[in-house]
Amino acid sequence: METILVTGSAGFIGYHTVINLLKQGYRVIGMDNINDYYDVDLKYGRLKETGIAREKIHWAEPVESNRYENYVFHRLDLQDNQGVENLFQKYKFDYVIHLAAQAGVRYSLINPYSYVDSNLKGFLNILEACRKYSPRHLLYASSSSVYGSNTKIPFSEKDNVDHPVSLYAATKKSNELMAHTYSHLYQIPTTGLRFFTVYGPWGRPDMAVFLFTKAIRDGQPIKVFNNGEMMRDFTYIDDVVEGISRLVQKPATPNSAFNSNNPDPASSDAPYRLYNIGKSGPEMLMDFISAIERALNKKAIKNMMPLQAGDVEKTWADTQELEKNISYIPQTSINEGIQEFVDWYNQFYPQ
Repeated sequence: METILVTGSAGFIGYHTVINLLKQGYRVIGMDNINDYYDVDLKYGRLKETGIAREKIHWAEPVESNRYENYVFHRLDLQDNQGVENLFQKYKFDYVIHLAAQAGVRYSLINPYSYVDSNLKGFLNILEACRKYSPRHLLYASSSSVYGSNTKIPFSEKDNVDHPVSLYAATKKSNELMAHTYSHLYQIPTTGLRFFTVYGPWGRPDMAVFLFTKAIRDGQPIKVFNNGEMMRDFTYIDDVVEGISRLVQKPATPNSAFNSNNPDPASSDAPYRLYNIGKSGPEMLMDFISAIERALNKKAIKNMMPLQAGDVEKTWADTQELEKNISYIPQTSINEGIQEFVDWYNQFYPQ
């Protein structure tokens, strides 16, 4: 049985990824520090769904799932380099899916040091452990935010992304550079996943769909930035997880056509790849809000606001590489995805 490490396993994407991999028959080891960036009850709720009892969780001690026999959870911080190395030494992972990070564009304006600690120092510890223990494939979370001030759409992995507009984006771009270095020096197959505005059940409370749903249901006004003139490639969580699971068994390989005189940013002569994980069908923000209104059967009170620092006006994923390599494009419509989210929200937060 193949063993996979999923970091950030109490997080939004991490939780859904764990469930998916367990259903496929992998042995999964989850890792998360359960920090208080947002409501920890939500994180413990996700863990409970995977059979991890809150009262049994202690730092660095394994907790076996009471629901899935092939799932073990460790509360561990990415910055604990010895703890991370011990985990790799114990389990000899076949694959690593690194999803743990300090998330959020806007929070990076408030607490920049947490992004350096988690996203740079923490990722270095994962890379060093991979160097020492040689998993077959390292997949890691990047972000659509790396496209920064780019205006050519759709965003392609082959585009230059040297102009980030938030520290969060800069750390994700840095992750891609760090991964390439380790792929080049140590032949570690690495694949960076640029996620585009992921939403769905068990999502983060700082994301738009969560904030809008809560406010509209409670009869409170919502903040609509850039006066609603924004487009996002909203991507449903199940589609994201499907992309991740298909890529696990496709370790990055050197691009035989790589031309160092005209380098392709999406690949390398090292075992390194980048993929957009997005729906490739951007929606106007106002249409997204309308879909939430329909799902709640309630109108929003809208406060129109200017564009926020660190935000971009449009995101749109070019998914040709994803389709070419794993024959997959996310398909879930916002109406379907938002209804699933609202149904979960009403159940988790009953009125």
